[in-house]
Amino acid sequence: MTESITAEVLRNALVVAAEEASIVVVRSAYSTFIVEGSDASAAILDAGGRLVAQSMATTLMNSMALKIALPELLKDIPAATMRPGEVFVLNDAYRGGVHTNDLLVYRPVFSGGRPAYFTATMIHVSDLGGLSAGGMAPLATDIFLEGLQIPPVRLATAAGLEPAIEAIMRANSRTPDKVIGDVRALIAGTAVAATRMESLLAEHGPDGLAEGIDAYLDYTETRTRGALAELPPGRYPSSYAIDDDGIDLTRPHTVRVTIIIGPNPPVSSPPPHTLSPPTAQPPPHAERRIGRVPGIVLDFEGTDPQVPAAINSSSSQSLAAAVFAVRCFLDPTIPMNDGCLRAIEVRLPPGSLLNAHSPYPCGGRFVPIYAAMEAIFQALSDAMPDRAIAASGILQPFSIAARSAPYWIHLSYDFGGVGARAGKDGPDATGVHFGIGRNSVPQVEPVETRCPLIVESVETIPDSGGPGRWRGGLGSRTVFRFLADAHVTTRGDRLRGAPPGRSGGLPGRLGGFFKRHLDGTVERLNSKVNNVRFDAGEALVIETTGGGGIGSPRDRPAEEIHLDLKSGKITNAGAQADYSLTSSPVETM
Repeated sequence: MTESITAEVLRNALVVAAEEASIVVVRSAYSTFIVEGSDASAAILDAGGRLVAQSMATTLMNSMALKIALPELLKDIPAATMRPGEVFVLNDAYRGGVHTNDLLVYRPVFSGGRPAYFTATMIHVSDLGGLSAGGMAPLATDIFLEGLQIPPVRLATAAGLEPAIEAIMRANSRTPDKVIGDVRALIAGTAVAATRMESLLAEHGPDGLAEGIDAYLDYTETRTRGALAELPPGRYPSSYAIDDDGIDLTRPHTVRVTIIIGPNPPVSSPPPHTLSPPTAQPPPHAERRIGRVPGIVLDFEGTDPQVPAAINSSSSQSLAAAVFAVRCFLDPTIPMNDGCLRAIEVRLPPGSLLNAHSPYPCGGRFVPIYAAMEAIFQALSDAMPDRAIAASGILQPFSIAARSAPYWIHLSYDFGGVGARAGKDGPDATGVHFGIGRNSVPQVEPVETRCPLIVESVETIPDSGGPGRWRGGLGSRTVFRFLADAHVTTRGDRLRGAPPGRSGGLPGRLGGFFKRHLDGTVERLNSKVNNVRFDAGEALVIETTGGGGIGSPRDRPAEEIHLDLKSGKITNAGAQADYSLTSSPVETM
Protein backbone atom coordinates (compact mmCIF):
# COMPACT_ATOMS: atom_id res chain seq x y z
CA MET A 1 0.00 0.00 0.00
CA THR A 2 2.78 2.44 0.94
CA GLU A 3 4.59 1.76 -2.35
CA SER A 4 1.43 2.35 -4.41
CA ILE A 5 0.74 5.62 -2.59
CA THR A 6 4.33 6.77 -3.17
CA ALA A 7 4.05 5.89 -6.86
CA GLU A 8 0.80 7.83 -7.23
CA VAL A 9 2.27 10.86 -5.47
CA LEU A 10 5.27 10.79 -7.81
CA ARG A 11 3.09 10.51 -10.91
CA ASN A 12 1.09 13.52 -9.88
CA ALA A 13 4.22 15.45 -8.94
CA LEU A 14 5.59 14.97 -12.46
CA VAL A 15 2.36 16.18 -14.07
CA VAL A 16 2.16 19.13 -11.67
CA ALA A 17 5.73 20.15 -12.56
CA ALA A 18 4.72 20.38 -16.21
CA GLU A 19 1.40 22.02 -15.38
CA GLU A 20 3.04 24.73 -13.31
CA ALA A 21 5.43 25.47 -16.18
CA SER A 22 2.57 25.98 -18.62
CA ILE A 23 0.77 28.30 -16.20
CA VAL A 24 3.92 30.38 -15.77
CA VAL A 25 4.22 30.72 -19.56
CA VAL A 26 0.62 31.93 -19.89
CA ARG A 27 0.94 34.44 -17.06
CA SER A 28 4.27 35.75 -18.38
CA ALA A 29 3.52 35.88 -22.12
CA TYR A 30 2.85 39.01 -24.15
CA SER A 31 0.81 37.74 -27.13
CA THR A 32 -2.97 38.06 -26.98
CA PHE A 33 -3.48 34.51 -28.17
CA ILE A 34 -1.35 33.11 -25.35
CA VAL A 35 -2.53 35.40 -22.57
CA GLU A 36 -6.24 35.20 -23.40
CA GLY A 37 -6.37 31.76 -25.01
CA SER A 38 -4.02 30.13 -22.47
CA ASP A 39 -2.42 28.23 -25.33
CA ALA A 40 0.85 27.04 -23.78
CA SER A 41 2.31 23.57 -23.45
CA ALA A 42 4.92 22.02 -21.18
CA ALA A 43 6.41 18.57 -20.77
CA ILE A 44 9.00 16.59 -18.84
CA LEU A 45 11.28 14.27 -20.84
CA ASP A 46 14.27 12.16 -19.92
CA ALA A 47 17.66 12.24 -21.59
CA GLY A 48 16.66 9.26 -23.72
CA GLY A 49 13.90 11.29 -25.35
CA ARG A 50 11.05 9.57 -23.51
CA LEU A 51 7.97 11.65 -22.76
CA VAL A 52 7.57 11.36 -18.98
CA ALA A 53 4.70 13.76 -18.32
CA GLN A 54 2.85 16.67 -19.88
CA SER A 55 0.74 19.45 -18.44
CA MET A 56 -3.03 18.98 -18.35
CA ALA A 57 -3.41 21.75 -20.94
CA THR A 58 -0.72 20.39 -23.27
CA THR A 59 -2.08 19.13 -26.55
CA LEU A 60 -0.76 16.01 -28.21
CA MET A 61 0.27 18.16 -31.16
CA ASN A 62 2.74 19.93 -28.91
CA SER A 63 3.90 17.09 -26.67
CA MET A 64 4.68 14.92 -29.72
CA ALA A 65 6.69 17.78 -31.20
CA LEU A 66 8.61 18.22 -27.94
CA LYS A 67 9.27 14.48 -27.82
CA ILE A 68 10.43 13.99 -31.39
CA ALA A 69 12.52 17.17 -31.54
CA LEU A 70 14.59 16.43 -28.41
CA PRO A 71 16.71 13.70 -30.05
CA GLU A 72 17.29 16.12 -32.94
CA LEU A 73 18.51 18.76 -30.50
CA LEU A 74 20.88 16.23 -28.92
CA LYS A 75 22.30 15.29 -32.34
CA ASP A 76 23.46 18.86 -32.90
CA ILE A 77 24.28 19.77 -29.29
CA PRO A 78 25.41 16.67 -27.37
CA ALA A 79 24.26 16.46 -23.78
CA ALA A 80 27.87 16.23 -22.59
CA THR A 81 28.50 19.79 -23.83
CA MET A 82 25.53 21.31 -21.99
CA ARG A 83 25.93 23.37 -18.84
CA PRO A 84 23.55 24.28 -15.99
CA GLY A 85 21.44 27.32 -16.77
CA GLU A 86 21.53 26.82 -20.53
CA VAL A 87 18.33 26.77 -22.55
CA PHE A 88 17.92 25.65 -26.17
CA VAL A 89 15.40 26.32 -28.92
CA LEU A 90 14.35 25.08 -32.37
CA ASN A 91 11.33 25.24 -34.67
CA ASP A 92 12.46 23.07 -37.60
CA ALA A 93 9.35 21.28 -38.90
CA TYR A 94 11.43 18.54 -40.50
CA ARG A 95 13.15 17.72 -37.20
CA GLY A 96 10.13 17.33 -34.95
CA GLY A 97 8.80 20.88 -34.98
CA VAL A 98 5.43 22.15 -36.11
CA HIS A 99 5.86 25.33 -38.12
CA THR A 100 7.94 28.47 -37.85
CA ASN A 101 5.89 30.28 -35.19
CA ASP A 102 5.90 27.35 -32.77
CA LEU A 103 9.06 27.59 -30.64
CA LEU A 104 10.23 24.49 -28.76
CA VAL A 105 12.35 25.39 -25.73
CA TYR A 106 14.37 22.91 -23.62
CA ARG A 107 16.32 23.16 -20.36
CA PRO A 108 18.51 20.27 -19.13
CA VAL A 109 18.16 19.11 -15.53
CA PHE A 110 21.43 17.70 -14.23
CA SER A 111 22.08 14.69 -12.05
CA GLY A 112 25.57 13.40 -11.35
CA GLY A 113 27.08 16.12 -13.52
CA ARG A 114 25.16 15.27 -16.71
CA PRO A 115 21.67 16.00 -18.10
CA ALA A 116 19.23 13.37 -16.84
CA TYR A 117 15.98 15.13 -17.75
CA PHE A 118 14.73 18.02 -19.85
CA THR A 119 11.95 20.44 -19.05
CA ALA A 120 10.29 21.79 -22.19
CA THR A 121 7.80 24.49 -23.10
CA MET A 122 6.17 25.49 -26.35
CA ILE A 123 3.86 28.20 -27.65
CA HIS A 124 2.90 29.84 -30.92
CA VAL A 125 4.67 33.21 -30.70
CA SER A 126 2.98 36.22 -32.25
CA ASP A 127 5.08 36.57 -35.41
CA LEU A 128 8.34 35.35 -36.95
CA GLY A 129 7.97 36.70 -40.47
CA GLY A 130 6.56 34.99 -43.54
CA LEU A 131 3.88 35.95 -46.03
CA SER A 132 1.42 37.26 -43.46
CA ALA A 133 1.36 38.25 -39.82
CA GLY A 134 0.86 35.66 -37.12
CA GLY A 135 2.47 32.72 -38.89
CA MET A 136 -0.41 32.16 -41.30
CA ALA A 137 0.73 31.58 -44.89
CA PRO A 138 -2.01 29.50 -46.51
CA LEU A 139 -0.73 30.14 -50.04
CA ALA A 140 2.92 29.36 -49.32
CA THR A 141 4.53 27.13 -51.93
CA ASP A 142 7.66 26.40 -49.90
CA ILE A 143 8.82 26.54 -46.29
CA PHE A 144 10.77 29.75 -46.84
CA LEU A 145 7.56 31.72 -47.26
CA GLU A 146 6.30 30.62 -43.85
CA GLY A 147 8.83 32.47 -41.72
CA LEU A 148 12.16 32.20 -39.92
CA GLN A 149 13.52 28.66 -39.52
CA ILE A 150 15.58 28.00 -36.40
CA PRO A 151 17.81 24.91 -36.11
CA PRO A 152 18.75 23.63 -32.65
CA VAL A 153 20.67 26.50 -31.02
CA ARG A 154 21.45 27.78 -27.55
CA LEU A 155 18.83 30.35 -26.64
CA ALA A 156 20.06 31.45 -23.24
CA THR A 157 22.62 30.89 -20.51
CA ALA A 158 22.42 31.55 -16.80
CA ALA A 159 23.33 35.14 -17.68
CA GLY A 160 20.25 35.63 -19.91
CA LEU A 161 19.22 35.55 -23.56
CA GLU A 162 21.89 35.03 -26.20
CA PRO A 163 22.19 38.51 -27.78
CA ALA A 164 22.67 37.19 -31.32
CA ILE A 165 19.60 34.94 -31.18
CA GLU A 166 17.50 37.76 -29.74
CA ALA A 167 18.69 40.08 -32.52
CA ILE A 168 17.80 37.57 -35.22
CA MET A 169 14.31 37.04 -33.82
CA ARG A 170 13.68 40.76 -33.49
CA ALA A 171 14.85 41.40 -37.04
CA ASN A 172 12.41 38.79 -38.40
CA SER A 173 9.28 39.77 -36.48
CA ARG A 174 6.57 42.35 -37.09
CA THR A 175 6.00 42.38 -33.32
CA PRO A 176 9.52 42.02 -31.86
CA ASP A 177 8.70 43.09 -28.31
CA LYS A 178 5.86 40.58 -28.05
CA VAL A 179 7.99 37.79 -29.48
CA ILE A 180 10.87 38.38 -27.07
CA GLY A 181 8.38 38.68 -24.22
CA ASP A 182 6.94 35.32 -25.24
CA VAL A 183 10.43 33.80 -25.46
CA ARG A 184 11.26 34.97 -21.94
CA ALA A 185 7.99 33.40 -20.77
CA LEU A 186 8.99 30.09 -22.35
CA ILE A 187 12.35 30.21 -20.59
CA ALA A 188 10.68 31.02 -17.25
CA GLY A 189 8.39 28.02 -17.63
CA THR A 190 11.32 25.64 -18.12
CA ALA A 191 13.02 27.11 -15.05
CA VAL A 192 10.03 26.46 -12.80
CA ALA A 193 9.67 22.87 -14.00
CA ALA A 194 13.41 22.31 -13.61
CA THR A 195 13.24 23.45 -9.98
CA ARG A 196 10.46 20.93 -9.35
CA MET A 197 12.49 18.15 -10.99
CA GLU A 198 15.52 19.04 -8.89
CA SER A 199 13.34 18.73 -5.80
CA LEU A 200 12.15 15.31 -6.90
CA LEU A 201 15.75 14.22 -7.50
CA ALA A 202 16.66 15.36 -4.00
CA GLU A 203 13.64 13.65 -2.44
CA HIS A 204 13.79 10.30 -4.26
CA GLY A 205 17.45 10.18 -5.29
CA PRO A 206 18.55 9.70 -8.91
CA ASP A 207 17.97 5.94 -8.91
CA GLY A 208 14.70 6.19 -7.03
CA LEU A 209 13.29 8.80 -9.39
CA ALA A 210 14.45 6.84 -12.45
CA GLU A 211 12.85 3.65 -11.11
CA GLY A 212 9.64 5.51 -10.30
CA ILE A 213 9.46 6.93 -13.82
CA ASP A 214 10.11 3.51 -15.38
CA ALA A 215 7.28 2.09 -13.28
CA TYR A 216 4.98 4.95 -14.35
CA LEU A 217 5.68 4.32 -18.04
CA ASP A 218 5.27 0.56 -17.61
CA TYR A 219 1.95 1.13 -15.82
CA THR A 220 0.75 3.30 -18.72
CA GLU A 221 1.86 0.75 -21.29
CA THR A 222 0.04 -2.05 -19.48
CA ARG A 223 -3.18 -0.06 -19.33
CA THR A 224 -2.90 0.98 -22.98
CA ARG A 225 -2.33 -2.58 -24.17
CA GLY A 226 -5.21 -3.78 -22.05
CA ALA A 227 -7.55 -1.23 -23.60
CA LEU A 228 -6.34 -2.01 -27.13
CA ALA A 229 -6.93 -5.73 -26.49
CA GLU A 230 -10.63 -4.97 -26.06
CA LEU A 231 -10.93 -3.58 -29.60
CA PRO A 232 -12.28 -6.01 -32.25
CA PRO A 233 -9.39 -7.54 -34.24
CA GLY A 234 -9.21 -7.04 -37.98
CA ARG A 235 -8.11 -4.70 -40.78
CA TYR A 236 -10.08 -1.49 -41.18
CA PRO A 237 -9.30 0.77 -44.15
CA SER A 238 -10.65 4.30 -44.52
CA SER A 239 -9.86 7.64 -46.13
CA TYR A 240 -10.83 11.29 -45.98
CA ALA A 241 -10.51 13.98 -48.62
CA ILE A 242 -9.16 17.52 -48.26
CA ASP A 243 -11.17 20.17 -50.15
CA ASP A 244 -8.21 21.69 -52.00
CA ASP A 245 -4.70 23.00 -51.43
CA GLY A 246 -5.53 26.68 -51.89
CA ILE A 247 -3.49 26.88 -55.10
CA ASP A 248 -5.41 24.50 -57.37
CA LEU A 249 -9.04 24.75 -56.25
CA THR A 250 -10.16 21.93 -58.56
CA ARG A 251 -7.97 19.21 -57.08
CA PRO A 252 -8.81 17.40 -53.83
CA HIS A 253 -6.19 15.47 -51.86
CA THR A 254 -6.75 12.30 -49.88
CA VAL A 255 -5.38 10.81 -46.69
CA ARG A 256 -5.68 7.02 -46.47
CA VAL A 257 -5.19 4.69 -43.53
CA THR A 258 -5.42 0.99 -42.77
CA ILE A 259 -5.82 0.13 -39.10
CA ILE A 260 -4.64 -3.31 -38.04
CA ILE A 261 -5.91 -4.58 -34.68
CA GLY A 262 -5.14 -7.99 -33.30
CA PRO A 263 -3.26 -9.92 -30.68
CA ASN A 264 -0.19 -9.93 -32.93
CA PRO A 265 -0.39 -7.23 -35.61
CA PRO A 266 2.20 -7.83 -38.33
CA VAL A 267 5.44 -6.02 -37.60
CA SER A 268 8.67 -6.27 -39.49
CA SER A 269 11.89 -4.54 -38.65
CA PRO A 270 10.32 -1.11 -38.37
CA PRO A 271 10.14 0.61 -41.78
CA PRO A 272 12.03 3.88 -42.05
CA HIS A 273 8.87 5.94 -41.72
CA THR A 274 7.62 4.21 -38.59
CA LEU A 275 7.13 6.56 -35.65
CA SER A 276 6.39 4.26 -32.77
CA PRO A 277 8.12 5.78 -30.88
CA PRO A 278 11.31 7.56 -32.07
CA THR A 279 13.79 8.01 -29.26
CA ALA A 280 17.38 8.91 -28.64
CA GLN A 281 19.73 6.48 -26.87
CA PRO A 282 17.87 5.32 -23.74
CA PRO A 283 19.39 6.31 -20.40
CA PRO A 284 21.15 3.53 -18.45
CA HIS A 285 18.14 2.84 -16.24
CA ALA A 286 15.66 2.49 -19.09
CA GLU A 287 14.60 -0.95 -20.25
CA ARG A 288 15.05 -1.41 -24.00
CA ARG A 289 11.78 -2.18 -25.75
CA ILE A 290 12.89 -2.22 -29.39
CA GLY A 291 10.99 -4.87 -31.30
CA ARG A 292 8.04 -5.02 -28.93
CA VAL A 293 4.89 -6.01 -30.80
CA PRO A 294 2.48 -3.07 -31.02
CA GLY A 295 -1.12 -3.35 -29.90
CA ILE A 296 -2.36 -1.47 -32.95
CA VAL A 297 -0.85 -0.43 -36.29
CA LEU A 298 -1.96 2.63 -38.25
CA ASP A 299 -0.53 2.46 -41.77
CA PHE A 300 -1.00 5.56 -43.93
CA GLU A 301 0.41 3.95 -47.07
CA GLY A 302 -1.49 5.28 -50.10
CA THR A 303 -1.84 8.80 -48.73
CA ASP A 304 -1.34 11.37 -51.48
CA PRO A 305 2.15 12.79 -51.94
CA GLN A 306 3.33 16.11 -50.52
CA VAL A 307 2.52 19.16 -52.61
CA PRO A 308 4.04 22.65 -53.00
CA ALA A 309 1.18 24.12 -50.99
CA ALA A 310 0.40 24.61 -47.31
CA ILE A 311 -1.53 21.38 -46.73
CA ASN A 312 1.40 19.18 -45.66
CA SER A 313 2.29 18.11 -42.14
CA SER A 314 5.48 17.31 -40.30
CA SER A 315 5.79 13.80 -38.91
CA SER A 316 5.35 14.87 -35.28
CA GLN A 317 1.95 16.37 -36.00
CA SER A 318 0.76 13.32 -37.91
CA LEU A 319 1.91 11.04 -35.10
CA ALA A 320 -0.02 13.21 -32.67
CA ALA A 321 -3.18 13.00 -34.78
CA ALA A 322 -2.98 9.22 -34.96
CA VAL A 323 -2.36 8.76 -31.24
CA PHE A 324 -5.13 11.20 -30.32
CA ALA A 325 -7.67 9.52 -32.59
CA VAL A 326 -6.90 6.08 -31.15
CA ARG A 327 -7.07 7.37 -27.59
CA CYS A 328 -10.59 8.67 -28.28
CA PHE A 329 -11.68 5.02 -28.33
CA LEU A 330 -9.77 4.05 -25.17
CA ASP A 331 -10.20 4.69 -21.47
CA PRO A 332 -9.66 8.46 -21.08
CA THR A 333 -8.03 8.00 -17.67
CA ILE A 334 -4.97 6.33 -19.25
CA PRO A 335 -2.03 8.72 -18.74
CA MET A 336 -0.32 10.25 -21.77
CA ASN A 337 3.37 9.43 -21.79
CA ASP A 338 5.86 7.22 -23.58
CA GLY A 339 4.26 4.10 -22.16
CA CYS A 340 1.19 4.76 -24.29
CA LEU A 341 3.31 5.21 -27.40
CA ARG A 342 4.99 1.83 -26.98
CA ALA A 343 1.72 0.10 -27.84
CA ILE A 344 0.93 2.14 -30.97
CA GLU A 345 2.78 1.90 -34.28
CA VAL A 346 2.23 4.70 -36.79
CA ARG A 347 3.57 4.31 -40.33
CA LEU A 348 3.92 7.57 -42.24
CA PRO A 349 5.15 7.32 -45.85
CA PRO A 350 8.07 9.71 -46.42
CA GLY A 351 7.27 12.50 -48.83
CA SER A 352 3.53 12.21 -48.25
CA LEU A 353 1.06 14.81 -47.00
CA LEU A 354 1.67 13.42 -43.50
CA ASN A 355 5.48 13.31 -43.57
CA ALA A 356 6.68 16.21 -45.66
CA HIS A 357 10.30 16.89 -46.54
CA SER A 358 12.03 20.21 -47.21
CA PRO A 359 11.17 22.54 -48.86
CA TYR A 360 7.47 21.60 -48.81
CA PRO A 361 5.54 23.90 -46.43
CA CYS A 362 4.12 22.51 -43.18
CA GLY A 363 2.25 25.52 -41.76
CA GLY A 364 -1.11 24.17 -42.87
CA ARG A 365 -0.67 20.98 -40.85
CA PHE A 366 -4.20 21.19 -39.41
CA VAL A 367 -5.67 20.33 -42.81
CA PRO A 368 -4.03 16.92 -43.42
CA ILE A 369 -3.88 15.80 -39.80
CA TYR A 370 -7.58 16.46 -39.30
CA ALA A 371 -8.21 14.38 -42.42
CA ALA A 372 -6.03 11.66 -40.86
CA MET A 373 -7.99 11.85 -37.63
CA GLU A 374 -11.28 11.62 -39.47
CA ALA A 375 -10.11 8.62 -41.46
CA ILE A 376 -9.16 6.88 -38.20
CA PHE A 377 -12.46 7.82 -36.57
CA GLN A 378 -14.42 6.36 -39.45
CA ALA A 379 -12.32 3.18 -39.61
CA LEU A 380 -12.77 2.57 -35.86
CA SER A 381 -16.47 3.43 -36.20
CA ASP A 382 -16.70 0.65 -38.78
CA ALA A 383 -15.03 -1.65 -36.27
CA MET A 384 -17.32 -0.56 -33.41
CA PRO A 385 -20.66 0.67 -34.77
CA ASP A 386 -22.05 1.01 -31.25
CA ARG A 387 -19.38 3.68 -30.61
CA ALA A 388 -19.47 5.29 -34.04
CA ILE A 389 -19.08 9.00 -34.70
CA ALA A 390 -20.04 10.81 -37.90
CA ALA A 391 -17.64 13.25 -39.54
CA SER A 392 -17.24 16.67 -37.95
CA GLY A 393 -16.77 20.27 -38.90
CA ILE A 394 -13.25 21.28 -37.88
CA LEU A 395 -11.52 24.34 -36.54
CA GLN A 396 -11.17 27.23 -38.98
CA PRO A 397 -7.97 29.23 -38.29
CA PHE A 398 -7.71 32.89 -39.25
CA SER A 399 -5.59 35.92 -38.53
CA ILE A 400 -6.47 39.61 -38.52
CA ALA A 401 -3.60 42.08 -38.62
CA ALA A 402 -2.72 45.71 -39.24
CA ARG A 403 -1.96 46.53 -42.87
CA SER A 404 1.10 48.57 -41.85
CA ALA A 405 3.15 49.47 -38.79
CA PRO A 406 2.55 49.71 -35.90
CA TYR A 407 1.45 46.10 -36.14
CA TRP A 408 -1.30 44.46 -34.14
CA ILE A 409 -2.36 40.84 -34.65
CA HIS A 410 -5.33 38.73 -33.65
CA LEU A 411 -4.82 35.02 -34.34
CA SER A 412 -7.66 32.68 -33.49
CA TYR A 413 -9.97 29.85 -34.53
CA ASP A 414 -13.64 29.10 -34.68
CA PHE A 415 -14.91 25.55 -34.37
CA GLY A 416 -17.33 23.41 -36.32
CA GLY A 417 -19.95 21.05 -34.99
CA VAL A 418 -18.95 17.57 -33.86
CA GLY A 419 -20.47 14.64 -35.69
CA ALA A 420 -23.29 12.76 -34.00
CA ARG A 421 -22.25 9.79 -31.86
CA ALA A 422 -24.15 6.52 -31.72
CA GLY A 423 -26.80 7.28 -29.12
CA LYS A 424 -25.99 11.01 -28.74
CA ASP A 425 -26.27 14.26 -30.66
CA GLY A 426 -22.99 15.93 -31.53
CA PRO A 427 -21.76 18.86 -29.38
CA ASP A 428 -22.15 22.30 -30.93
CA ALA A 429 -19.25 24.45 -32.16
CA THR A 430 -16.47 22.63 -30.35
CA GLY A 431 -14.89 20.60 -33.15
CA VAL A 432 -12.99 17.38 -32.61
CA HIS A 433 -9.76 19.18 -31.85
CA PHE A 434 -6.54 18.52 -29.99
CA GLY A 435 -4.35 21.47 -30.83
CA ILE A 436 -5.56 24.30 -28.63
CA GLY A 437 -5.01 25.49 -25.07
CA ARG A 438 -7.27 25.82 -22.06
CA ASN A 439 -9.64 28.49 -23.36
CA SER A 440 -9.37 27.66 -27.08
CA VAL A 441 -11.08 30.84 -28.26
CA PRO A 442 -10.09 34.09 -26.53
CA GLN A 443 -12.88 36.03 -24.83
CA VAL A 444 -14.45 38.94 -26.72
CA GLU A 445 -13.67 41.81 -24.34
CA PRO A 446 -9.88 41.35 -24.15
CA VAL A 447 -9.67 41.00 -27.94
CA GLU A 448 -11.64 44.23 -28.44
CA THR A 449 -9.38 45.95 -25.90
CA ARG A 450 -6.17 44.88 -27.63
CA CYS A 451 -7.24 45.22 -31.28
CA PRO A 452 -9.18 47.91 -33.24
CA LEU A 453 -12.28 45.82 -33.92
CA ILE A 454 -15.72 45.03 -32.54
CA VAL A 455 -17.09 41.50 -32.23
CA GLU A 456 -20.67 42.10 -33.34
CA SER A 457 -21.97 38.61 -32.66
CA VAL A 458 -21.07 35.04 -31.74
CA GLU A 459 -23.85 32.50 -32.23
CA THR A 460 -24.63 28.98 -33.31
CA ILE A 461 -26.31 28.47 -36.69
CA PRO A 462 -29.73 26.78 -36.63
CA ASP A 463 -30.16 23.80 -38.99
CA SER A 464 -26.40 23.48 -39.51
CA GLY A 465 -26.08 20.12 -37.73
CA GLY A 466 -26.53 17.14 -40.02
CA PRO A 467 -30.06 15.73 -39.63
CA GLY A 468 -30.33 12.18 -38.34
CA ARG A 469 -31.71 9.95 -35.63
CA TRP A 470 -28.89 11.62 -33.73
CA ARG A 471 -28.22 15.12 -34.98
CA GLY A 472 -24.79 16.53 -35.75
CA GLY A 473 -23.50 19.44 -33.69
CA LEU A 474 -24.16 22.97 -34.91
CA GLY A 475 -21.63 25.24 -36.54
CA SER A 476 -21.12 28.81 -35.40
CA ARG A 477 -21.14 32.34 -36.82
CA THR A 478 -18.82 35.12 -35.61
CA VAL A 479 -18.78 38.65 -37.01
CA PHE A 480 -15.78 40.99 -36.62
CA ARG A 481 -16.30 44.62 -37.69
CA PHE A 482 -13.07 46.54 -38.17
CA LEU A 483 -12.37 49.97 -36.74
CA ALA A 484 -9.16 50.23 -38.76
CA ASP A 485 -7.91 48.89 -42.08
CA ALA A 486 -6.81 45.28 -41.77
CA HIS A 487 -5.49 42.22 -43.56
CA VAL A 488 -7.37 38.91 -43.15
CA THR A 489 -5.78 35.51 -43.75
CA THR A 490 -7.69 32.23 -43.53
CA ARG A 491 -6.87 28.53 -43.63
CA GLY A 492 -10.09 26.55 -43.74
CA ASP A 493 -11.29 23.17 -44.92
CA ARG A 494 -14.53 21.17 -45.01
CA LEU A 495 -16.04 24.32 -46.48
CA ARG A 496 -16.65 22.71 -49.89
CA GLY A 497 -17.04 19.04 -49.01
CA ALA A 498 -19.55 18.64 -46.18
CA PRO A 499 -18.78 16.15 -43.38
CA PRO A 500 -20.89 13.11 -44.26
CA GLY A 501 -23.31 11.36 -41.95
CA ARG A 502 -23.42 7.63 -41.18
CA SER A 503 -26.09 4.95 -41.42
CA GLY A 504 -28.58 7.20 -43.21
CA GLY A 505 -27.63 10.41 -41.41
CA LEU A 506 -27.19 13.53 -43.53
CA PRO A 507 -24.14 15.80 -43.91
CA GLY A 508 -23.58 18.92 -41.88
CA ARG A 509 -24.24 22.37 -43.37
CA LEU A 510 -21.21 23.98 -44.98
CA GLY A 511 -19.65 27.08 -43.46
CA GLY A 512 -17.35 29.66 -45.01
CA PHE A 513 -15.42 32.91 -44.69
CA PHE A 514 -17.22 36.04 -45.91
CA LYS A 515 -16.46 39.73 -46.43
CA ARG A 516 -19.30 42.13 -45.64
CA HIS A 517 -18.80 45.33 -47.59
CA LEU A 518 -19.75 48.82 -46.46
CA ASP A 519 -22.91 48.67 -48.59
CA GLY A 520 -24.02 45.49 -46.82
CA THR A 521 -23.31 43.09 -49.66
CA VAL A 522 -21.57 39.86 -48.66
CA GLU A 523 -18.78 38.20 -50.66
CA ARG A 524 -17.70 34.62 -50.07
CA LEU A 525 -13.93 34.17 -49.79
CA ASN A 526 -11.98 31.07 -50.71
CA SER A 527 -11.21 28.85 -47.73
CA LYS A 528 -7.48 29.61 -47.96
CA VAL A 529 -6.68 33.26 -48.64
CA ASN A 530 -3.70 35.45 -47.79
CA ASN A 531 -3.78 39.13 -46.76
CA VAL A 532 -7.22 40.04 -48.10
CA ARG A 533 -7.68 43.80 -47.65
CA PHE A 534 -10.51 44.95 -45.42
CA ASP A 535 -11.29 48.63 -44.94
CA ALA A 536 -12.43 50.16 -41.68
CA GLY A 537 -16.17 49.54 -41.31
CA GLU A 538 -16.14 46.29 -43.27
CA ALA A 539 -16.70 43.00 -41.47
CA LEU A 540 -15.33 39.46 -41.52
CA VAL A 541 -18.01 36.81 -41.10
CA ILE A 542 -16.85 33.33 -40.11
CA GLU A 543 -19.28 30.45 -40.38
CA THR A 544 -18.16 26.98 -39.39
CA THR A 545 -19.44 23.68 -40.73
CA GLY A 546 -21.86 21.46 -38.81
CA GLY A 547 -21.24 17.82 -37.97
CA GLY A 548 -22.83 14.89 -39.79
CA GLY A 549 -25.82 12.97 -38.44
CA ILE A 550 -26.21 9.27 -37.63
CA GLY A 551 -29.27 7.25 -38.58
CA SER A 552 -32.26 8.28 -40.66
CA PRO A 553 -33.83 11.66 -39.73
CA ARG A 554 -37.20 9.91 -40.00
CA ASP A 555 -36.32 7.89 -36.92
CA ARG A 556 -35.77 10.93 -34.70
CA PRO A 557 -38.58 11.08 -32.12
CA ALA A 558 -41.00 13.98 -32.49
CA GLU A 559 -40.37 15.12 -28.91
CA GLU A 560 -36.63 15.54 -29.63
CA ILE A 561 -37.43 17.55 -32.75
CA HIS A 562 -39.71 19.82 -30.72
CA LEU A 563 -37.00 20.28 -28.11
CA ASP A 564 -34.59 21.31 -30.88
CA LEU A 565 -37.18 23.81 -32.10
CA LYS A 566 -37.66 25.30 -28.66
CA SER A 567 -33.91 25.63 -28.08
CA GLY A 568 -33.32 27.19 -31.50
CA LYS A 569 -31.14 24.38 -32.79
CA ILE A 570 -33.44 23.95 -35.77
CA THR A 571 -36.04 26.18 -37.42
CA ASN A 572 -39.62 25.37 -38.34
CA ALA A 573 -38.55 25.19 -41.98
CA GLY A 574 -35.72 22.83 -41.06
CA ALA A 575 -38.01 20.62 -39.02
CA GLN A 576 -40.31 20.22 -41.99
CA ALA A 577 -37.62 19.88 -44.67
CA ASP A 578 -35.08 17.76 -42.78
CA TYR A 579 -37.30 15.74 -40.46
CA SER A 580 -40.64 15.79 -42.33
CA LEU A 581 -42.33 17.15 -39.22
CA THR A 582 -46.01 17.42 -40.09
CA SER A 583 -47.37 18.74 -36.80
CA SER A 584 -47.98 22.43 -36.16
CA PRO A 585 -44.86 24.63 -36.10
CA VAL A 586 -43.51 25.50 -32.69
CA GLU A 587 -42.58 28.99 -31.56
CA THR A 588 -38.81 29.15 -31.04
CA MET A 589 -37.37 30.78 -27.95
